[in-house]
Amino acid sequence: MRLILLSLNPNFLACGNTRGVAYLCTVKIIRMNEAQSFQTSQSQAYPTVDVIVPHFNGTEILLGCLSTLTKTTYPNFLITIVDNGSTDNSLDLAKAQYPMIQILHTGKNLGYAGGCNFGFERTQGKYVVFLNNDTEQEPNWLSELVTLAEQNEHIAGLQPKLLSIQARNRRERVFDYAGAAGGMMDTLGYPYCLGRILDRMEKDTGQYDQSVPIFWVSGAAMFARRSALETVGLFDEDFFAHMEEIDLCWRLWKAGYWLYSAPTSVVYHYGGATLSQTNPRKVYLNHRNNVMMLTKNADTLRLYFILSLRFLLELLSMIFYLKSQRADASKAVFDALTWNITHFFHHLKKRRTTAHLRKRRDRDIFKICRSETAVVLQAILSKTS
Repeated sequence: MRLILLSLNPNFLACGNTRGVAYLCTVKIIRMNEAQSFQTSQSQAYPTVDVIVPHFNGTEILLGCLSTLTKTTYPNFLITIVDNGSTDNSLDLAKAQYPMIQILHTGKNLGYAGGCNFGFERTQGKYVVFLNNDTEQEPNWLSELVTLAEQNEHIAGLQPKLLSIQARNRRERVFDYAGAAGGMMDTLGYPYCLGRILDRMEKDTGQYDQSVPIFWVSGAAMFARRSALETVGLFDEDFFAHMEEIDLCWRLWKAGYWLYSAPTSVVYHYGGATLSQTNPRKVYLNHRNNVMMLTKNADTLRLYFILSLRFLLELLSMIFYLKSQRADASKAVFDALTWNITHFFHHLKKRRTTAHLRKRRDRDIFKICRSETAVVLQAILSKTS
């Protein structure tokens, strides 16, 4: 329905044609009401989704992401690029090729967590997707996510099936490291994925093609319900990058929401495009953030047991890296452990501020997600033996 805007001629009014004016004004009001009604029905049938892409430099990966993202078949979504202080011309080129995108400038590098929060606070769709700039998507990826989310208002987050771009380029279907078929957590607090444990990725043969509850949704392509995030809070920016999505998902589970895998939605991810798995910075963030996440979220009795054990395991990690001639990685683990010790009471303060959210015990969450017992530690021991 077209919205017809009328410009009335002053001479028409001067001639005393008030009946005609009334008719024209009535037509205008009817057309506006019809247009508004149409837009409302469209919004109800296809709720708005804000796709938020944090970005810091890198022309090729950003243009690759946008080349597939703009082919998305879902009819009601907005693309927002959050510029984390880029110093190249990637955003200028992106805007020239894809003028429909919105670009928000943070003025500095806020990291993944800060960039996502910045974008979330400046958008308003019913749903939001936090999307890595080194991803590519199949055309129906977003439609599949919205369809599943609309089935139950208690679904707070969904994860697409994440496959490796590098493997796809070799004409293989292999799960991606960042989230594979859905994020899980073992009982010692180590994250793993359906389709990936440590650095061992499975081939996608349809073994995870059923939607199931998962512990965490990968930040590489995290679909979330806005109202749920407004209830439990956004990403903790102290994480900067890595595991901030697990911390957020744990809060969602504690608050009574549900998280599921969405295998009919497929996203491809270029693993290691930002930081490689062996980068000391990544080692530091993974070890630091994992302990911080546990301190903030785990049930009290379980926390004391895990922290005691994890202190020993962190020391063993340092020794392992030294024996592997990775002194830089060993130092990264030491720095991470030291940081957590000095910030322990700060973590406890955050823990108290979210205590009111808890409607589920950890035991129930792990039972729902069918989490394995010490699966990551077992994989580490078998790998080093």
